[in-house]
Amino acid sequence: MTEATLTSTSASPTARQVWTRTRGIVLAVVVLLAAAVAIAAIRSGAQHGRLDPRSADPYGSRATAGLLGDRGVSTRVVTTLDEARSAAGADTTLLVAAPDLLTDHQQADLRAATKNSGGRTILIAPDSPSLGTLAPGVTADPAISFRSTLSPSCDLPAARRAGSADTGGIRYSTSAPGADVCYPSDGLPTLLRIPAATGNGDTVVLGAPDILYNNRLDKQGNASLALQLLGSRPHLVWYLPSLSDTSATDAGKKTFLDLLPSGWLWGTLQLFIAAGLAALWRARRLGPLVPERLPVAIRASETVEGRARLYRKANARDRAATALRSTTRTRLAPLIGVSPAQAHAPEALLPALSARLDGDGQALHALLFGPPPSDDAALISLADQLDALEREVRRS
Repeated sequence: MTEATLTSTSASPTARQVWTRTRGIVLAVVVLLAAAVAIAAIRSGAQHGRLDPRSADPYGSRATAGLLGDRGVSTRVVTTLDEARSAAGADTTLLVAAPDLLTDHQQADLRAATKNSGGRTILIAPDSPSLGTLAPGVTADPAISFRSTLSPSCDLPAARRAGSADTGGIRYSTSAPGADVCYPSDGLPTLLRIPAATGNGDTVVLGAPDILYNNRLDKQGNASLALQLLGSRPHLVWYLPSLSDTSATDAGKKTFLDLLPSGWLWGTLQLFIAAGLAALWRARRLGPLVPERLPVAIRASETVEGRARLYRKANARDRAATALRSTTRTRLAPLIGVSPAQAHAPEALLPALSARLDGDGQALHALLFGPPPSDDAALISLADQLDALEREVRRS
């Protein structure tokens, strides 16, 4: 082994080796980031102003508000719970665009303000998180409707006049007395009208927001159904829940895990499973080692010299001394009648060795089990003494 070869040997990987090992991961991260930016750019234009009566985007509701205004219905947008509660009244329709975004405390306060107000409350696509409070007696079915356009199949005048509409979305069931169940899909309705216990007020539960979108308003009977549901009172208050609302900071008795969507928990579980599969895939020694024939035969002297140079470069005199002592003990044990399993036990090796040589046990202990040498000269002296001890045992 040449000096140039020994000099180039290093335990630290080079920059080229690091790049070779990590370039696949780097490329995957770059692709994911590019895809995320592209998706965000695409969705930023299409989703802006969703269900906002001021937005002219495809998923906005400016056209609905305009048609209502032509019929003398005023539309006012509110973003806080206090504004929504103060607006509740017999001459007002309160539309809640995203009921599931409200906290338990907000839902309870909103329900208390609207249930006996005599007005109409319209809930757009509410699911389990909000139905129990905002629409008591109504439950959401886990399976949504696979059809968008549905027929009314009920006696509600607004639905019969509108005809087929794009209400297919969340399906509901209710135990509320006197409820109108409309636009069924596989036996479960996607639109409910639940009359209030007292007064002329009611609550409308709509399984999908499609009839309010600008790009869907001219389809089927969407415009007719939207105008009749939202225009039953002279005033329409359009509630868009906002994270800036101070009342949204009250999470009640919910813990941090309760506030996380269920999708994140499933995603975390999938990540753990993927990590386990990746570990199994990357494991390279799941069975016994397979011997491999070396392409070049290396002389033992070169191997010893190369390892010695590495030890010297790292100043690893302790490891070198340990290797020398361990090898010597392994070779001495069978010569003095000690089993290989006891070769490295001082209480077994030293008495047999002292009896064989009639030597000093303390000197033998320091030689075979002593501390590491302090410098290179002491290491060389240790190697010479170990060789001399082995020769003496073999001659005795």
